[in-house]
Amino acid sequence: MVRRYVVAPHGGRRAHPDISSALRAAAERHGPALIEIAPGHYEESLTVRGEVELTGMGGPGSVLVSPPQGTVLDAFGTVRVRGLLLVGREADVVECLGGTLALEHTEVRAHGGVCVHARRGTRVALTDSVFRYGRTLFAGAAGTIERCGFHDAADNALAVIEGARVSVRDSRFEGSRIHGVRVSDAWTELVGCALTGTEKAAVMADTRAELTMTGCRVDSVHAEAVMFIEQSRGLVRDLRVSDAEHGIGVASGADPVVRDCVFADCRDTGINVQTTGRGTFESCEVLNAGSVSVFSTNGGAPRVNGCRVAGGNVGVAVVDKARGHFTDVVVEDLAGAALRVFDESRAVFERTRVERCPAGLEVRGNGATTAQLTDVRIAGFDMAAVAVTGEARVTLTRVSAERGLLGFGVGEEAFLQIQDCEVSATRAGGAVAFGRARLVARNLTVTGSEAFGLCGTESAYVDVADSLFDDCAASGVTFDESGGGRLVNCSVTGTRGVGVQHNGRVDLVSVHTSRPVVERVPEPAPAPVQVVNNHYHGPVFNAAVHGVHLAWNNDRITQEIIRQDASQATAQATPRATPQVVQQVIQEHDDQNGATP
Repeated sequence: MVRRYVVAPHGGRRAHPDISSALRAAAERHGPALIEIAPGHYEESLTVRGEVELTGMGGPGSVLVSPPQGTVLDAFGTVRVRGLLLVGREADVVECLGGTLALEHTEVRAHGGVCVHARRGTRVALTDSVFRYGRTLFAGAAGTIERCGFHDAADNALAVIEGARVSVRDSRFEGSRIHGVRVSDAWTELVGCALTGTEKAAVMADTRAELTMTGCRVDSVHAEAVMFIEQSRGLVRDLRVSDAEHGIGVASGADPVVRDCVFADCRDTGINVQTTGRGTFESCEVLNAGSVSVFSTNGGAPRVNGCRVAGGNVGVAVVDKARGHFTDVVVEDLAGAALRVFDESRAVFERTRVERCPAGLEVRGNGATTAQLTDVRIAGFDMAAVAVTGEARVTLTRVSAERGLLGFGVGEEAFLQIQDCEVSATRAGGAVAFGRARLVARNLTVTGSEAFGLCGTESAYVDVADSLFDDCAASGVTFDESGGGRLVNCSVTGTRGVGVQHNGRVDLVSVHTSRPVVERVPEPAPAPVQVVNNHYHGPVFNAAVHGVHLAWNNDRITQEIIRQDASQATAQATPRATPQVVQQVIQEHDDQNGATP
């Protein structure tokens, strides 16, 4: 049988003047007790033992319990608190030392301390309550939180640590100075929660934590919406993030699964994986990211499947010795490159679609920088669909590029391998190799280029077989300068331009074309300018000469000649005069004028 006790500060029939006296009376009876408290301000610390329920009789906040110092409520047993306002300073306001504690429709304010401290082995349930200024701490405890508000915490609003297990539903966290929720070496579930205005990550999972989030919302946070570090794991589903620095971050060995989430208007990155972090991201959207939508850096290695990137600057960036595997990804309407692989990183893109971005794939770095594209479509680009520089290595298989400036380009000392690829409707060309790069293509088709189909220039080497170049306005295949290579079983069709224009360094094993095949013959060096000495003050030039060097009584002379003609904007030659010619000119001048210093 539950015994009922009444507390009224102004007295009354069978009423206790304060809460502590009612608790002492209940303890003497050794049974369940219900203590009903009339509105008022009670400056006392409460020690509750046994099976006790404390209930405020007035409206919200009408029963204030606030001692000058120390803990407000110290619970050990089976304790339930309803409708109280508990205010403490520089201490744990509510402390559960053993047993179970339930707070319902209660407000706790901690000025310089902890709102609720659940000790190891206890179980605490928080329902329809509000916690202000201090954190709520579960240390090795179990608990449930439903429909609660956590406001303006001086550090973490909710900390779940040391093996604790806590389920949080339909609650709100706002204005925390550190994290809204921190899970460290513990297990936590967040369902239908909202977090806003935190100064660091809204939700932090560290030290092998297990975190599950379902149907949550995060907005207006100064750092990450969700952060997994230090080998943490978990599942994040149906998360909506807006106006965060980073949508979700993964680092230092963490490996979460993230599904059906939206990261919108993140100021820096949407998905950020770094420092050996991993993670699986499925069916997510990143919208209007300020810097990079999906970022893998410094050893990160995410797996991204079925995601969409739209708006923002760069789509997917894998840099600084990172990795990434991307499947069924859609990237569209960006201000910068869609895909980027830099600096000893490795990335694989499968069944990826890129539309309306200035550049498709950019790859740059040393020989450890690699990218593989399979079944990828790139359309509506302003520069190159694929650009490879440095010493990087890229393999393209069944990649199509259409409606852009240049299809595939490789330069410097990089290597590009092409298999079963198509380029169509480009303004500059289909595929080009420059510098000392190598391009190897099998079954490449270029259609409707407004310039060339294939080009090798500078000292590049191009090896192309079983390929078709159709309707290219200037030429199907062009080799100039010292570029070389070979063409095997290639066809140049259409009615425009030259079939093959080469420099004599290309092995035309088998080329089928009805268009002209033209070999460029190197232009001869321009004739030296004649210098005639026929007056007393110096030589006379029969043509305009710039940048010449004149010398008297010297054995050697070097002349630099720059000419301008209609066929070539600038041609340079630096012939060296022989000692015999120089000596003859000097002797003729000495005979007529005497020696000149």
